[in-house]
Amino acid sequence: MSGEQRLLLRQGTVITMDEGLGDLSAADVLVTGGVIEAVAPDLGEVDAEVIDARGMIVMPGMVDTHRHTWQAALRGIAADWTLGQYMTGLHLGLSGLFTPQDTYAGNLLGAVEALDSGITTLLDWSHNVNSAAHSDAAVQALFDSGIRAVFAHGGGADMYQVPSTVEHDRDARRVRERYFSSDDQLCTTAMALRGPQFATLDVTERDLRFARELALPVSMHVGDGEWGRSRPVTRMRKRGLLGPDTTYVHCNTLADDELRDIADSGGSVSIAPDIEMQMGHGWPATGRLMRLGIRPSLSIDTCVSNSGHMFGTMQICLATQRALDNQEPGASDRPAVSLGSRDVLSFATVDGAKALGLGHKVGSLTPGKQADIVLLRADTLALSPLNNPVGQIVYSAHPGLVDTVVVAGRVVKSGGRLHGDLADRAIRLARASRDELFARTQGHETLADALTGGGWQPKPLITSEL
Repeated sequence: MSGEQRLLLRQGTVITMDEGLGDLSAADVLVTGGVIEAVAPDLGEVDAEVIDARGMIVMPGMVDTHRHTWQAALRGIAADWTLGQYMTGLHLGLSGLFTPQDTYAGNLLGAVEALDSGITTLLDWSHNVNSAAHSDAAVQALFDSGIRAVFAHGGGADMYQVPSTVEHDRDARRVRERYFSSDDQLCTTAMALRGPQFATLDVTERDLRFARELALPVSMHVGDGEWGRSRPVTRMRKRGLLGPDTTYVHCNTLADDELRDIADSGGSVSIAPDIEMQMGHGWPATGRLMRLGIRPSLSIDTCVSNSGHMFGTMQICLATQRALDNQEPGASDRPAVSLGSRDVLSFATVDGAKALGLGHKVGSLTPGKQADIVLLRADTLALSPLNNPVGQIVYSAHPGLVDTVVVAGRVVKSGGRLHGDLADRAIRLARASRDELFARTQGHETLADALTGGGWQPKPLITSEL
C-alpha cells in the first residue's frame, strides 16, 4: 500500500450529485489521502481498506448552512413557543447565564448529533459568545467533534437588545488569528451579523466593513417574521452593502424586489423551513427564490424546537413548496412538479457547500474533492427496494439508516455507531450543563419560572412594542 491511506467503498448505489457523473446503481468510490480519487462501476482490485457498500446508498455528506449549535443542550424546550417567546426565554434570557463550559457542551452535542445523522459540514451561527472564553470553548468543541465546520462569530447576548447600537465584538479578530490562520483546514471561520433588523443601519454598515476587513464571509438573518418587513435588504442596497460574500438566512417576508437584489449581488440564501413555519417567520421562500435563479441551501437553525437532522428538513422543504404550488390557480393541469426531490437533495449538499464557499471542496462525490461521504442502509424496511433512490433519500430516509460517515477521508462512524466515546461524552456534558444552567435561574428576576418538562411559557417579545 502507498504511504497515503486509501479507502475503497465497494459496489454501493452511488448518488454523486455531480452532473457529469450522475447516479450509478452499483459502483466503487476510491479515496486516497482524504480526497476522492475515482468513481466508477468497477475499479477492480485496489490496494486499500475496503468497505462493503452493497445494500447501501453512497452519497455526499450533507451540509447545514445555519445552526445555533450552542443551544443543543436545551433541545425541545421551545417546541410550543412563538418566535417572541424564543427571543425572551432563550436568547434574551437563558443565554446570559451560559458559562464557557455550557457553550462547549452545547457545541459538542450539536456537532456530534449532526455527524451522527450524516451532516458532515455545518455553519455554527454562534451568537452567544459573551466573552473570549466563550468563543474559545465554542471553537474547541467544533475541533473536538471531528466535523467540518465554519465557526461564524456572532457576538454575545448584549448585542441583541433590539434595535442594537452595539458594534460587533472585535474579539472576532483574535479568534480569526488564533484558530483560523489558514482557509485550508477542516474548520474555518465567518461572521454572523445581526443586520438591520436587529441593529441600526449604521452599526450594520460598520459590522460589514469589519467582516470584510478580516476577509470573512458573512451570514445574516433577514426576512424572518415582522422584523423582516422593514425592508432590510433594500436599506443595505442603498448603502452599497450587498455583496457575493453574504448569505441571507430565512428571507420569508422579504419583498420580491429584495430577493432580486440578493440575486443581482451574487449573494446566497439559507432557509430553515421547519423553524420558519413553526415560529411564524412566514412561508418558506423556496419557490420565490428559485424563480429568481437563487438555489437556496438548507439549515436546521435551532434544536430548541425542531430536530437536528437534515432528512426532516428536506421533507418539510419539499412538502411545503408542493403545497404552495398546488393551491395556485390551474395547479391541477400542471404537467410536472416545479420542485423535485433532486433539487432538495442538492440544497442539502451541493448548494449548501457553495453557500459556505466550500463548493470546490465538498458537496458532491467528484474526483478531486475531499471525501465527505455518507452511507445509508438501503436493505431495510424503510428503503427497500430502491425504485427511486434520490426520492427515497428525501422522503423516506432518517438518521437511523446512517451506517457510515466519512469526513475528509476519515471514518468517524461505521456499523451505525460513532467511533470512540464521543457520543457518550457529549451526552454526559450536555446533561450536566442543562442541570446547572436551570439551577442558576433560581431567584433570577425574569427567569424564576424557567423549568424543563414542557410547562414553561416565557412572556414573549412583542414586535409592535419595539
